[in-house]
Amino acid sequence: MRTVVCAALLLLSGCGATVASDTSATDPVTITNCGQQVTFDRVPSKVVTNDTGITELMFALGLKDRMAGYVIKGKDSVDVRTSPWKADFDSVKHLSDRVSKEVVQGAGADMVFAGWNYGFSESTGFTPDSLKSLGIGTYQLTEACRNGVGKQRGIMPALDALYTDLRNLGKIFRVEAKAEELVSGYQKQIADAGKLMAGKPRPRVFLYDSGQDQPFTSGKNAAPQDVISKAGGDNLFGDLNDSWTTVNWETVVQRDPEVVLIVDYADGEANTPEQKQAFLEGFAPLANSPAVKGKRFFSLPYAALVESPRNAASIEAFAKFLAEG
Repeated sequence: MRTVVCAALLLLSGCGATVASDTSATDPVTITNCGQQVTFDRVPSKVVTNDTGITELMFALGLKDRMAGYVIKGKDSVDVRTSPWKADFDSVKHLSDRVSKEVVQGAGADMVFAGWNYGFSESTGFTPDSLKSLGIGTYQLTEACRNGVGKQRGIMPALDALYTDLRNLGKIFRVEAKAEELVSGYQKQIADAGKLMAGKPRPRVFLYDSGQDQPFTSGKNAAPQDVISKAGGDNLFGDLNDSWTTVNWETVVQRDPEVVLIVDYADGEANTPEQKQAFLEGFAPLANSPAVKGKRFFSLPYAALVESPRNAASIEAFAKFLAEG
């Protein structure tokens, strides 16, 4: 298996840069976030972010100076080590491994940027409504917006969610020009990557995050859907109206994957891409699948496969792998 260190392949626009936002602006800004109108009376100055990709959105926009700190599990994780914004991670305060009201209040936060299952959760009581009662504003990651069907998530294609968040954050922080620069750059990079598989057969791709009893994978509303499809493949579970979700092995076997895209993410059972590949190769029901027989495995860091500024480079890297056959 070829494990890609994603940082070397990423579009570096905005890396380590601070973009001056118009902090003197006093006019309120209203944006649409997860289907709701949200108004910010002033430019937030003490933002707390939860999760790596969310934090990198702030860094890509040059907004590290507007942050009180970030919450991620393990500051020395693969995601941080491979991040093109590692210097920003080093210079902004790591607040905790787990987000909570106490953490954000202790940081003096005036805004929390998180998402459902990316920090927000009814089970922990850490929700936009609970923070509103404390006088703390929130912005929700669009990839993780609830879509009205139970707790399923995703209201638009993943790349549209990325562009929506960049443009919304651009308005909130008065850095619209920087947001548009990033969006146009990513769109060009993705269009160029798409040419690599033009006219070639589209392989069936199984996104394997974790889980041995039941696999955790991606439906049509999470970032891997667009990473896979824009690179020239078909997501094995692209018919599921959800983002990250659990399926069953019987369906994986029936759908006969030709390529496996592994998330470099520790799950307690198999903590490295190599361990995950070894499990899949030793899983008897998959032994005759084209992916296992042909050893067609590819890996990317977790932060490259959730909504983040790494998505375009992930598409490029995966397209190159698929094009090599």
